[in-house]
Amino acid sequence: QVQLVESGGGLVQAGGSLRLSCAASGRTFSSAAMGWFRQAPGKEREFVAAINWSGSSTNYADSVKGRFTISRDNAKNTVYLQMNNLKPEDAAVYYCAARRPYYGGINNNENAYDYWGQGTQVTVSS
Repeated sequence: QVQLVESGGGLVQAGGSLRLSCAASGRTFSSAAMGWFRQAPGKEREFVAAINWSGSSTNYADSVKGRFTISRDNAKNTVYLQMNNLKPEDAAVYYCAARRPYYGGINNNENAYDYWGQGTQVTVSS
């Protein structure tokens, strides 16, 4: 079982930066591919970024490429999302997700993920 807790959300001006963190419980975290998703009001949840178990492979939504960076520290059981040059359209609740440990690599489909955090709000003022 993997439990996920996000932090780091908040209010930022357009052009600013935030770093989200996702702390995971469980010794098998280092064997799980991880992802970030987001959901804005009135919209469906969408893929943002994903990283494989070792951090050697990543994938990003086109809308965040070049601005967001996903990384992980397996010694700290934590995955990060560094968000730079934030835009008003980035405002959403951001969710951390984990695939089943030892089961599959990075994936941009939310249905591939078995464990979810409670979400952290990101608000971007223009």
